[in-house]
Amino acid sequence: MNRDLTKGPVTRSMLLFAIPMILGDLLQQCYNIADTLIVGQFLGRNALAAVGSAFTLMTFLTSIILGLCMGSGALFSMRFGQRDEKALCENLCASFFFIALVTLLLNVLSFACLDGLRVFLRVPAEVWGDMRGYLFVIFMGIPAVFLYNYFASFLRAIGNSVIPLAFLAVSALLNIALDLWFVIGLDRGVAGAAEATVIAQYLSGVGIAAYTLMRFPQGRSVWKVRLLRRERVREIVSFSTLTCVQQSVMNLGILMVQGLVNSFGSVVMAAFAAAVKIDAFAYMPVQDFGNAFSTYIAQNYGAKERGRIRAGLKSAVCISMAFCIVISALVFAFASPLMALFVDAGEAEVILEGVGYLRIEGAFYCGIGCLFLLYGLYRALGKPGMSVVLTVISLGTRVALAYLLSAIPTVGVTGIWWSVPIGWGLADLVGFLYYKAKKKELLEL
Repeated sequence: MNRDLTKGPVTRSMLLFAIPMILGDLLQQCYNIADTLIVGQFLGRNALAAVGSAFTLMTFLTSIILGLCMGSGALFSMRFGQRDEKALCENLCASFFFIALVTLLLNVLSFACLDGLRVFLRVPAEVWGDMRGYLFVIFMGIPAVFLYNYFASFLRAIGNSVIPLAFLAVSALLNIALDLWFVIGLDRGVAGAAEATVIAQYLSGVGIAAYTLMRFPQGRSVWKVRLLRRERVREIVSFSTLTCVQQSVMNLGILMVQGLVNSFGSVVMAAFAAAVKIDAFAYMPVQDFGNAFSTYIAQNYGAKERGRIRAGLKSAVCISMAFCIVISALVFAFASPLMALFVDAGEAEVILEGVGYLRIEGAFYCGIGCLFLLYGLYRALGKPGMSVVLTVISLGTRVALAYLLSAIPTVGVTGIWWSVPIGWGLADLVGFLYYKAKKKELLEL
């Protein structure tokens, strides 16, 4: 179902559009959640540390593709709001070729630099064997990540968030089933977990591409080279590259923190691997709500609906903050049993370290919730550069404080955990002050 977000009740429209996106991304998290849970319970601490560290790296690599698709999607939403079919098709063609080329280069570089990653990420020797085997297989799924996110961005831009959910639901279930079969049944180890994920990724990527090309005439414009226009390519590069930079900077910072975490040994690595999965699962709904909010704002910006933009902003803040308060309370209260889902009960040291992380960072989810809304707002208003600035502030603060505080013997690894909410808070403050100062200019339609 395609949803026109320029009409109808504001809050209801945003929620009905956002809920399938939230469910879809929660299912996408199941790819790595399943890997982590099964590996942690059946293959031990080192295997868990390997998969967790590999996940952080893959999040960074796929964030490049995701950022390009999200930036293009914002432009697609504007064209849809403007009812400019010709420009939409030209943008689709330009973005497909551009992002496909970037994906190809990224895939080649990933394999070429595989062995150099051990030094960069400071991976202990006892963990590297499993991590390398996992990454070698996972890298094969990068083209599938492109296919899914590109066509999902197009469908969401025209108000259809249900179809991407459907393909993710099927592939997530397949991934879990294959994880159990390959890791436990066939004894394939961490490589089996990676194989299960890649197979599921190709199911969702190829499936949604085929569906879109068959059902939507605009989608078939991706193949029409005659639609390539220099001005459209520049437009796509401008929008998508800045969003890509924002996503990449964010995840590069996380990757640098992963390297620091790895230096504290396999116990902290394993705790961080499990806690990050819980963390991501907990605040993922507000990230997706921020993306849905961005589509809502972009469509209404294209349609010159200033009143709906203001109303949507107020409603989105209330919804996001209410959710974050509830989820913070739940994560804080149930940190220990949540860790026990991923880590064998005998690994008491790992569970304790993970609980410390969750109770520090999890208490401040309102900070990341607000930040996701700011990212979505500036992207939708044609100011993706501001999203980059906020990301640099958030992650720059996080990385700098993590290295500074963790070097203090009395603080240690706890300093890494505290650096996260401090970074969120500073970025939120800058984003809010910028909006207050430039409100009239930003909403000039």
